[in-house]
Amino acid sequence: MSRPDDRVLSAGPGCRVPASEVAWRFGPSGGPGGQHANRVNSRVEAELDLTSARGIDDEVRELLTGKLGPTMRVVVDASRSQTRNRHRALDMLEVRMQEARETRRERRPTRPGRGAVERRLRAKRQRGRRKSERRGSWSDE
Repeated sequence: MSRPDDRVLSAGPGCRVPASEVAWRFGPSGGPGGQHANRVNSRVEAELDLTSARGIDDEVRELLTGKLGPTMRVVVDASRSQTRNRHRALDMLEVRMQEARETRRERRPTRPGRGAVERRLRAKRQRGRRKSERRGSWSDE
C-alpha cells in the first residue's frame, strides 16, 4: 500500500491538494474489541483547512468554503488498520470536494405535452361515464 501522505487529492481542474496538507489525529476506536481495540489507535480524524490549503485556485476555494465551510473534517474507524482508515479518510475528503464542485443545473419548469393532457382528460371522461352507469335512477323502483 502506498503512504497516504504521498497522495494528491484531486477535485477537478484548479483543485489538487497534496495530502500533506491534511491534519491527522488518532485514537482508539469505540465499541467492543478486546485487547486489540484497547491498545491500537486505529480511529482516524482527518481535517483539511480549505482557507489555507495549497493547490486550490481562488475561485474554487471560494466555492468550496461557501459550500463546505472553512474546514472539512472526517472521522473513520471502519477498519482495524490505521493505514486503511487513513486511505478511506482521504477518499472521503476527495469525494466531498468533488461533490461540492458540482453545480446543479437550474430546473426549467415544463408543462405536460398535448398528448399527455388528452390522455388524462380521456381517462377522466371514461371514469365519469363508468361511475354514472353505476348510479341507478330513483324513479325506476
